[in-house]
Amino acid sequence: MATATELAENDMEATAVPEVDSKYRLIILAAKRSKQLQRGAQPRIDIDPQKHKPTRIALEEVIRGRVHFAIKDEESED
Repeated sequence: MATATELAENDMEATAVPEVDSKYRLIILAAKRSKQLQRGAQPRIDIDPQKHKPTRIALEEVIRGRVHFAIKDEESED
C-alpha cells in the first residue's frame, strides 16, 4: 500500500516539468536553489543537511526534478 507521500511524489513526477536542456540552466537553477537553502529553506529531498553543503543538496534536487521552473520566452517589447 502506497503512503500519501509516495502518491504525492508520483503525481508531481507525472506533471509536465520542463527538462533541464543545458548544463548552464542546470547550474543557474542549482545556484538559485542553493541561495534559498542557505537562507533557511528546507531540502525537498531526504538528505542530511549537516553532512552535505547547500550546493550539493540543490544540485541533487534539480537533477531529481524537485525544483520547479518555467522557461520564459524572450520577446522584445517595442
